[in-house]
Order: sequence, then structure tokens, then C-alpha cells
Amino acid sequence: MKLLRRYFIAGLLFWVPIWVTILIITFLVDIIGGTVSLLPKAYQPEQLLGFHIPGLNFLLVIILILITGALVANFLGNFFIGLWDRFINKIPLVRTIYSGAKQILETVFTPQGKAFRKVLLVQYPRQGLWSIAFQTGDVAKEISDGVERDMITIFVPTTPNPTSGFLMMISKEDAKELSMTVDQALKLVISLGVVQPQAKDKQKTLQTESK
Repeated sequence: MKLLRRYFIAGLLFWVPIWVTILIITFLVDIIGGTVSLLPKAYQPEQLLGFHIPGLNFLLVIILILITGALVANFLGNFFIGLWDRFINKIPLVRTIYSGAKQILETVFTPQGKAFRKVLLVQYPRQGLWSIAFQTGDVAKEISDGVERDMITIFVPTTPNPTSGFLMMISKEDAKELSMTVDQALKLVISLGVVQPQAKDKQKTLQTESK
């Protein structure tokens, strides 16, 4: 039984990351690649080529993202993006969803964003129990003034699925900043604490950041 258990766990460690990756990629391909079906049937790729190409939607997604990025990264592209944003902001319900999603992506992925740049240690769910958290931003001045403390917003992920968790606002003095990177903290959460940050990894990270 011990041998079977060992083999089973080894099999899970091999397949689960692959399954998760495939699910995420499939989701993106279905969402973005599905836009091809909006084209008139005569202009759809399979009709033009005369045969089905496996993985065509995935290739189209990559090409679409690259072309869009090349267009919006220049001055003319920024001008049209500004026009598009102003148009979207005139639609009551759509502007809320669109602007919120855009702000989240800009905060998380741009170098200027503060979200998920710091790994914290906070006492949660009670005093004496410590949990990994990520700083997602600063609290609005009205909230900090209301509690008369310097506050920050944090995200406490659940394990082994870090995409779900809890949004909380705590005082800066109640959060301890850690030297580990976001990647190291995510590995710690996903692995249920099995994969601990290594000193070598920290040294490599510091060397990379110094360069």
C-alpha cells in the first residue's frame, strides 16, 4: 500500500499541473478563438483553406494578441484606445465591468502596479495563526481616516487553489513583509506548504533584481 500511495502521489504531481495548464489554455482559446465564428462563413479560416487545421484557434489567439499589442503600443494605437475607452465609458453597465477589469490587469501586470508586489505574513484567521498574504494596494484615505490607522488591502489565498481567497484591510503594522518572491509564495500555497523557499532561490532572485 505504501508503494501504491507513493506511485499515486507521483502520478498526481506529474498530471495535475498539466491538467491545470490545459484547462486555462483551453478556456482562453474557447473565449478568444470563438470570435472566429462571428465572421461570415465564407471568410472563416477553414472555409478559405478547405480543410481543418488542429490547433488553429490557439494559433489565431496568439497572433491576435501579438497584433493587437503591436498596434496599441504605439502613439496612434494609444490615440484609438483613448477613443475606445471614452466610448465604453458612456455605456452605464458596460463601463463598470470594462474599467474594473482593465484597472485590475494594469495594476497586476504593469511595473507601476503595486498589486502582488509584496508577500506578507499576517495573523489569520485568529491571533497566533499566521497566513501568507499579498499586498494588493493602499486603502482609500477615507477608510484610513475613519479607523485612524495607516491601512493596506491584502489578499489571503486559499490552498491549494490560490485564485480564491479573502480580501481584507489591515493596519500596516499588523503585516510583516517577507523577503520571498511572489512566485515562491505561490508555490508554498499551492504545495500545501511542502515546497519551501530555498536560500539559493532567494540569492538568485536578489542577483537578478540587482542586474
